Amino acid sequence: MIIQSFSGGLFDTNCFLLEHEDQAILIDAPQESAQWLAKLGKKVSLLLLTHGHFDHVWDAARIQREHHCKIGCHPDGIPMVTEPGFFRKFGFDWDIEPVEVNLSLQETNSQTLCGIDFQILHVPGHCPGSLCFLEKSERTLFGGDVLFAGGVGRTDLPGGDWDLLISGIKGKLFPLGDETKVLPGHGPGTTIGAERKTNPFLI
Repeated sequence: MIIQSFSGGLFDTNCFLLEHEDQAILIDAPQESAQWLAKLGKKVSLLLLTHGHFDHVWDAARIQREHHCKIGCHPDGIPMVTEPGFFRKFGFDWDIEPVEVNLSLQETNSQTLCGIDFQILHVPGHCPGSLCFLEKSERTLFGGDVLFAGGVGRTDLPGGDWDLLISGIKGKLFPLGDETKVLPGHGPGTTIGAERKTNPFLI
């Protein structure tokens, strides 16, 4: 499996392209990710959304339209990405083009997507429906805005819950093992072990 990454938009949001045999999965779709894929000449079969915040789904509709790909997210995140003007209800001056969600993803120990075996973890707290995708063969966690190098996701946005986030990290992510690599939605990669030992929000 080949993993490539791109960071785009106002908040330097990360996305990740996973290539396996003749298929490709994109995890999250920040602003300018559609142009990045075009420059790479890569065709996406499936777009997985860690959550529905606008900076992670900015180019999702364009990518779905250009690549004819399916989109998967947690049921609790569907309103964020399918309802026009969703974020304006909370006072944000952004409109994101709605998408069609084809896969409703639930927490599971094993789900094969495009030939890749994932463990899917539902870790809300940053926002409803927040998912982490563990690629099991290489023990790489695509964590969205749940856990960062030296930080955790913010919980002051609508649907945020600090206690729920911290309990989810400690109860679901820590048991994945210290060697598990974490590729977050913002900033550099880290490991579960490094965050367990040094993250000031989790000690």
